[in-house]
Amino acid sequence: MALLQSLLLPPLLNAWLILIGGLLWMRLQVIGGAMVALGLGSLVVLATPTASHALRQGLEPPPLAAGALMDGAQGERASAIVILGGGRDHDAPEFGWGDAPANASWRRLAYGAWLHRQSDLPILVSGGRVHDEHSAEASLMAAALREVFDVPVRWREGGSANTADNARRSAEMLTAEGIDHVALVSQAWHLPRATAEFERAGLAVTPAPTEFASPPPDGPLAWRPSAYHLHQSTRALHEWLGRGAQWLKATLLPP
Repeated sequence: MALLQSLLLPPLLNAWLILIGGLLWMRLQVIGGAMVALGLGSLVVLATPTASHALRQGLEPPPLAAGALMDGAQGERASAIVILGGGRDHDAPEFGWGDAPANASWRRLAYGAWLHRQSDLPILVSGGRVHDEHSAEASLMAAALREVFDVPVRWREGGSANTADNARRSAEMLTAEGIDHVALVSQAWHLPRATAEFERAGLAVTPAPTEFASPPPDGPLAWRPSAYHLHQSTRALHEWLGRGAQWLKATLLPP
């Protein structure tokens, strides 16, 4: 699955278009030239602030309303906060933990800690061992919340390998304790798909998105390519692919 995703996403997809177009150039100049132009052109466009912002903004839900977790402004009040893992940095030396949460996870943890202080709701952290690492990502997240944010974690879900696993395993743990409504924390671009998975697992969800896409700068700088914005575009395209797969799953395998 990971290999297929790499083949369908920049920059490997662009490299294949350029390579195949170059091989076809001698016999099919129009088709070969079009493939090379498409590969190069799309790579440059995807690396611009304008393109990366448009791709991410189309994924994002509205922010959580102020006080929503305290007064139930978005429906029935959530009974727990679920923070999804966003990856790890291997052998990170700063904290002495071995591995440490990746930047995406830190953003989620910070927002989850802030929501906990606002609402006093208990926290579940969810993340496993995608590549058979020594510690589950949930353990790293719990350590970060405890030692950096001074926030307790009530539940650790450390067996999941993807968002669907996060939802299914977290729902099993929470429903066993009578909890059926959660505030779900993740990046804004990822949260709609995660919300759908948690609802499919039987939980009511109050989305709590963080890290919204920043608008592009004014003028020509909005079209200046950079590696950062290519990375952001690739993450957004990965999420769009995930939404497509989720739609197919819901269509072919309805709950």
